[in-house]
Amino acid sequence: MNSLGYWISIMLLGFFGTAVLGLFFKWVDRFLTARIQWRKGPPLYQPLADLLKLLGKETVVSERASLGLFLLAPVVGFIGTAVAAAILWAVAIDPTVSFTGDLIVVVYFLVFPSLALILAGSSSGSVHGGLGASREMKMVIGYELPFILGMVPVILGANGTFQLSAIVTTQSAEGVMLLSGGGFLGFLCVLAAMQAKLAVVPFDQAEAETELMGGVIMEYSGPPLALIHLTRAMLLFVLPMFVITVFWGGIQLSGWGLLSTILKFLVLLVVIVLMRNTNPRLRIDQVLSFFWFIVTPVALIACVLSVAGYYV
Repeated sequence: MNSLGYWISIMLLGFFGTAVLGLFFKWVDRFLTARIQWRKGPPLYQPLADLLKLLGKETVVSERASLGLFLLAPVVGFIGTAVAAAILWAVAIDPTVSFTGDLIVVVYFLVFPSLALILAGSSSGSVHGGLGASREMKMVIGYELPFILGMVPVILGANGTFQLSAIVTTQSAEGVMLLSGGGFLGFLCVLAAMQAKLAVVPFDQAEAETELMGGVIMEYSGPPLALIHLTRAMLLFVLPMFVITVFWGGIQLSGWGLLSTILKFLVLLVVIVLMRNTNPRLRIDQVLSFFWFIVTPVALIACVLSVAGYYV
């Protein structure tokens, strides 16, 4: 089961499977947004059509841009997302392949898309791109700490393990993590950070079309821009997959468990869509205040409750 062919299959699933499901989730996002706004919405194939159209366009790079870094940035974000997806798929398909510390590895690779945007804006040679990169750096500083702290209740609830399969097994035996006091607060904190990682309203300051005309991705066109949009679509699937694995009993691929998993995905996707359609874009100082003075204290309370429950 741990052969080279198996891991190649997992990596291909991490790319192709996640890409297909991500594009489908992107369509669901756009369709629900359209219905909320009393519009008809796009056809099912629209996200794929948009991607193929960009792949056929010319790649134009500004003479002020740092060519190597500018073209490398979308690849970095895509690789980070694909590797995180592959690890989550591997745990869902065969928990025995899980390794010690894979939770930390997934969290690490989920930072790659944000770092790629910072690299993209910084190397674009554009004032708008540089400002967008500055905002993205502040965003990462704001949400990454509560995102990590929000998982402390899960780690303690699984007897201090950083192994995803052990976390899923613990939930199967003792109940899902989000039903505990600390686990529920941690879930809320991770949910808020997930919205910021997706770079959607109210946390799309790095692009802010009405202010920065695209910001970090303003100078991109053709296949590099297609890769950025594909990475965003994949994240729309990978981040809920991560939340379900860690907080909500894990991914099940057979029987009634599959139906339950689909419903969990839909619930999280609806929450994302409602948040982006019922909130205005925040200023960057408001974002930092929100994560530092509201979300982080809640995450600390979740940690305290979990530590008390673990040792008392």
